[in-house]
Amino acid sequence: MLAHRTTARIVIAATAALGLLTACDGSGGSGGQAPAGGAASEAPALRRTDAPPSRAHNDSDVMFARMMIPHHLQAVQMAELAATRAEDPEVKKLAERIRAAQEPEVAAMRGWLQAWGMPESTRGHMRHGMPGMLSADDLQDLEAVSGEIFDKEFLRLMIAHHEGAVTMAQRERREGESADAKGLAQSIETSQRDEIEQMRRILDRL
Repeated sequence: MLAHRTTARIVIAATAALGLLTACDGSGGSGGQAPAGGAASEAPALRRTDAPPSRAHNDSDVMFARMMIPHHLQAVQMAELAATRAEDPEVKKLAERIRAAQEPEVAAMRGWLQAWGMPESTRGHMRHGMPGMLSADDLQDLEAVSGEIFDKEFLRLMIAHHEGAVTMAQRERREGESADAKGLAQSIETSQRDEIEQMRRILDRL
């Protein structure tokens, strides 16, 4: 009988210890080492802006961040124009969604570059190789119109801008090393493809 009670106590203690280990090793408890396709894909914005950046990176990651920052900033600039110039409610809502998504992504990429000890810009070379970027004339033309004309021009230009971002994201996924940067590239490709389809539907309606 004593041996039976001793065995029972051992089983109970082992079960409790196993439960404690499981709790310590649950989802999100690994210090940010979840794979890029796991928790990052479910809540990419939280991971990109809140998690400390990984220091593992290569030249492709640095170039991706340096190019995507001004690319995003231009999209934010276009979205801010829509707040006062757009007429269609769906265009206004989409523009605000773009602004709200891309501003924290810019902050995250700036944080990566700082963590990697890299400057944000090499100045004169950033526009080269950034597909979809608007020219100064394109921006001036967009600023000069409003109403339905603005809506159509905004959508046309933002579709091309998003297509450029998708191209850059695909390159980063192929060539990058940083899990953070590749995770963001995946998020950009997915979200902006969806937005491209939405913008095309709006254009067809206008």
